[in-house]
Amino acid sequence: MQNSHPSKDIKGGVGSVLEGKKICLCVTGSVAIIQSVYVVRELMRLGAEVYVVMSHAAQELVQPALFEWASGNPVVTKLTGKIEHVALAGKTENNCDVILVCPSTANTISKITAGIDDTPVTTIVTTAFGSEIPIVIVPAMHSSMYNHPILKDNIKKLKNYGVKFLGPRIEENKAKIAHVNEIVNQIVAIVKKSKIKDDLRGLKILVAAGPTREYLDGVRYITNPSSGKMGVAIAREAILRGADKVTIIYGKGSASPPAYENVKIVNVVSAEDLVNNITNELKNEKYDAFICAAAIADYMPAKVVDSKIPSRQEELNIQLVPTPRCVESARETDSNIFICAFKAEFNVSENDLIEKAYSRISGPKAIANMIVANDVGKQKRGFEDETNEVYIIDREKNVKHIPLEMKDEIANEILDQVVQKLKQKNKDDIW
Repeated sequence: MQNSHPSKDIKGGVGSVLEGKKICLCVTGSVAIIQSVYVVRELMRLGAEVYVVMSHAAQELVQPALFEWASGNPVVTKLTGKIEHVALAGKTENNCDVILVCPSTANTISKITAGIDDTPVTTIVTTAFGSEIPIVIVPAMHSSMYNHPILKDNIKKLKNYGVKFLGPRIEENKAKIAHVNEIVNQIVAIVKKSKIKDDLRGLKILVAAGPTREYLDGVRYITNPSSGKMGVAIAREAILRGADKVTIIYGKGSASPPAYENVKIVNVVSAEDLVNNITNELKNEKYDAFICAAAIADYMPAKVVDSKIPSRQEELNIQLVPTPRCVESARETDSNIFICAFKAEFNVSENDLIEKAYSRISGPKAIANMIVANDVGKQKRGFEDETNEVYIIDREKNVKHIPLEMKDEIANEILDQVVQKLKQKNKDDIW
């Protein structure tokens, strides 16, 4: 008889980023519990060992056998002489790297805030606090419960203690569980950083992401292959790092922006739409930084045909004119905001890439404070890919090279630089 559970055959099937890491998944009595099974499997596919702890209410919705099948490990349904809470979340040699409460009910959140330990889940979390293990909570409940002022205060208190919250997604009058891929991505980010950063607390970040479409007629348009993944990754990282608010001005990309309570998503189509909405946001609210990761079409038709241009013409001539520039408009609207621009080139040398990008932020007419350059002509870099390679350049021509890496990690590196520059800017403003 084999020693390893057959369900563990999928471990590392997608990647090894979580190899050697242990995740404690605590599930509570929310109907979103069914999504947690997928979270377990996806974490395992990245190499993680997952241990599931169930509250009493969770066991009334789903049998522990389902999570034993999913994880390949025995499920903790009550605390015994094995002192499971210490084994998983105590200061022991083999404790877990992250405690993930997913889904979490309003009841569990409030008990954790009050330090009440009357379920295996709340006792695990209390123990993790004392062991300084990262804690992530993924709420899921009806919106009327989520909007309870006491619950809001409790969430704020837990955030002040360093607990991270993912979601919820406010849809159909419900505070729904965050998407599985978002949960997994954030757990990867937390594990890779070992210590959760909280350096954007109190700040508001504006992000432009995705491609624009410039219509020729009623059905045809000019665009590019951008997926919006880079900008969405930056928005996710900003929320994870404690930003008070993130607004995404989002073109027609294929990535899914995080639909969280403190994320505002503004969907746009054309470059003109994008610029107008950026201007409106900056006029109506004070943002600390604007990160323009959108792939904006540089040209648009001088005239758009209201109908469909007839097919199979021998020749079709279209006059193109430049599209409005969002970085310039942002600077005109807010002369003090920190701006990080992006510059894409195609099959150029490293030196040319850096020089072309630097020329955009140097000289008396410089607008952006920092620029991120990448070569989309190389494989696995940029458009539609999960990975990228970038050069982050500031006005002093300091260059930080990020070799080929997942876009979530690149987003983290970009925000590191933004935070550093904002701190310096605030220091200079004071003096």
